[in-house]
Amino acid sequence: MTIKINNFRLALITGAAKSGKSHYAQVLAETQLQPWLYVATSEALDEEMTERIARHQARRGTEWTTREEPLALARTLQEADGQFGVILVDCLTVWLSNLLTRVAPDSKANQDEVARLLKVLETLSTPVILVTNEVGWGIVPDNALARKFRDQAGDLNQRLGQVADLVVLVVCGLPLILKPDLTALSG
Repeated sequence: MTIKINNFRLALITGAAKSGKSHYAQVLAETQLQPWLYVATSEALDEEMTERIARHQARRGTEWTTREEPLALARTLQEADGQFGVILVDCLTVWLSNLLTRVAPDSKANQDEVARLLKVLETLSTPVILVTNEVGWGIVPDNALARKFRDQAGDLNQRLGQVADLVVLVVCGLPLILKPDLTALSG
């Protein structure tokens, strides 16, 4: 049975680092109408990240519009709504890390920005694909900030998983569709 998934309002693509989730998200996005918007949350703060960003840009090619936004993700999504066929955000865990390290782990501003994102996602007319990492499958971090990050990422992923129309776990480059329940559709 071949299943084509192209009717979603909000898709959450998750997996471990280097699992293939960004590639899967891009392929999914490219099934949507153009123009396509890529919202990048990472910044080229060192040579390795500069190379990683360049590889992602080369894979997307010139058909994509790119906006770099490390912090004000909700505002960027609101501004782009209705102007694109799909918006791909890569990635939420980098965005959350930016909030934790720049705003402060326990600040109200950090919590407000996460709440703002969740609220904005409910209002958008443009389909959105969010890439995130499953960070809780490893060892328990040895410091408070890393544990705070792991916990907040897990909480955010759970909240998004509840409201997303499509949730895909990518492992070894292969998608495992968690939502919707496709077994119910096959009879």
